[in-house]
Amino acid sequence: MVTDARLEAHLRELLPQVLAALTRRTGDFDRAEDAVSEAMLAAAEQWRAEGVPADPRAWLVTVASRRLTDMWRADSARRRRELRAAEAEARLTAPVEYAADDTADLLFLCCHPDLSPASQVALTLRAVGGLTTAEIAAAFLVPADTMTRRVSRAKRAVAAADGGFGVLDAATRSARLPSVLRVLYLIFNEGYSAATGAELARVELSGEAIRLTRRLRESLPEQSELAGLLALMLLTDARRPARLDGDGRLVPLEAQDRGLWRRELIDEGIAILTEVLPCPPTGPYQLQAAIAAVHDEAELARDTDWPQILGLYDLLERLDPSPMARLGRVVALAMVAGPRAGLTACEELAGELGDHHRWFAVRAHLLQDAGEARAAVRAFREAARRTASLPERDYLTRRADRLSAEQK
Repeated sequence: MVTDARLEAHLRELLPQVLAALTRRTGDFDRAEDAVSEAMLAAAEQWRAEGVPADPRAWLVTVASRRLTDMWRADSARRRRELRAAEAEARLTAPVEYAADDTADLLFLCCHPDLSPASQVALTLRAVGGLTTAEIAAAFLVPADTMTRRVSRAKRAVAAADGGFGVLDAATRSARLPSVLRVLYLIFNEGYSAATGAELARVELSGEAIRLTRRLRESLPEQSELAGLLALMLLTDARRPARLDGDGRLVPLEAQDRGLWRRELIDEGIAILTEVLPCPPTGPYQLQAAIAAVHDEAELARDTDWPQILGLYDLLERLDPSPMARLGRVVALAMVAGPRAGLTACEELAGELGDHHRWFAVRAHLLQDAGEARAAVRAFREAARRTASLPERDYLTRRADRLSAEQK
């Protein structure tokens, strides 16, 4: 008897292969995705009761093909659709073709430049990750009908823009790779530190991002930035078991029990990084992974090599001068040169990040370290007011309350 967890994992591995094969044969990405989703639901029910068939991939293709034919027949009221259904049915009798990089192809397809980042994320999780629309909506705390419309619009946009599946040549894939990496990292970040809601993390999202990044790296082993992204995810996710205390409250990095960190993920991340860092060009994900590695290699918080981290942030700022990277550099600068130096650098970011809760949180910590307790309390409370994450709000409020009590 196959367990539910094993069956779900097996179906998710098969999903991109079946969807890519069906789309490649028919050129109808939109309806093929619906047909494969229904085949997956049928498989989950039948295989749980009867066992996995000898050729599960062929079973899924057969069931999805039948469902797709039914869809076309239902749409064949007009002559053009009848002709299209007949032609497509003929193509469905041809031998099934699979490709080693079906998962990669689907990822590139879902990250079409005409789609917004939110739509790219939703379509990737639906078409490649196998999450239901309801699951995606729940993960991002939006109504299910809103996510349904977003996914449907994204599928239609991809179908209209690309006109099929086999059009992603090497140049197109290269141009879209940064978007694919960004989407995978967005999914991971939302899973590791949920931007909204009562939960600090949504493990299903961070786990799916790591799984998809692993699969993509199998297809593109020469891409050092892809390897850097995988290393960054592993080195970050390794700390997840220590991020909450026994009462479910957020624990900052410097206070975490490092014995709870997952050493196997740290070792894997460092091994990947050691392999790709000497091979130029070095990109932002590799540098962020290197920063994460320095943190993870310190047995105690006080052992952290902050000068090395500051140097890595200096490189990162030159390569990718994003506001959040610069905010991370502020923290490293404060640890090397003192809180006053950090405060000066922090104020320089007020124009870019002055509305973001993380800017207020960093400023609050620096003010506290500089001995400006009252100003720190105000900054902690302002950071708490601005965040939509309840665990972060609770942590920041407790910091403010404790510091305020110490002043009385």
